[in-house]
Amino acid sequence: MNGDPHLYALLEQLGIKFEYLEHPPAPTIEIAKQYWAGHDAKHCKNLFFRNHKGNRHYLVILDCDCAMDIHAIEKRLGQGKLTFASEKRMIKYLGVTPGSVTPFGLIHDETHHIHVFLDRNLQKAPRLSFHPCINTASLIISNNDFVHFMDHTQNTYEWIDLYDL
Repeated sequence: MNGDPHLYALLEQLGIKFEYLEHPPAPTIEIAKQYWAGHDAKHCKNLFFRNHKGNRHYLVILDCDCAMDIHAIEKRLGQGKLTFASEKRMIKYLGVTPGSVTPFGLIHDETHHIHVFLDRNLQKAPRLSFHPCINTASLIISNNDFVHFMDHTQNTYEWIDLYDL
């Protein structure tokens, strides 16, 4: 299976079942959507930001079908000016490269530095989809198992209203 072997070992240890979808590289939501057709999961967009000083990092997870600009995200999060984190920071904190950002990368954040903002609307979805630390596959897991995974990481996270529907 494509992806981080440590992730698969952890999912097994936590008793988290998943559906595995292998596909060609899908570095953007637009590309990935063609490989997700026919699956009932809510697919997520994962954005990795840093604050202006570069001393705080945030993972923002939202519905892939909801467009949102960075200024709107800044306003909703209330963390000041944000910029996308560099590839170097992605590798350091999440163990991933651009196009593969995923909450599963939190297994590499040993200091629990990253704070995660989750779109409250995702709570309604029975199943969610994320890359397994590489963009040549997707894993579909239940929402309950996702929360179990998030609790296990010990990263701080919160469900917030990222946009008005």
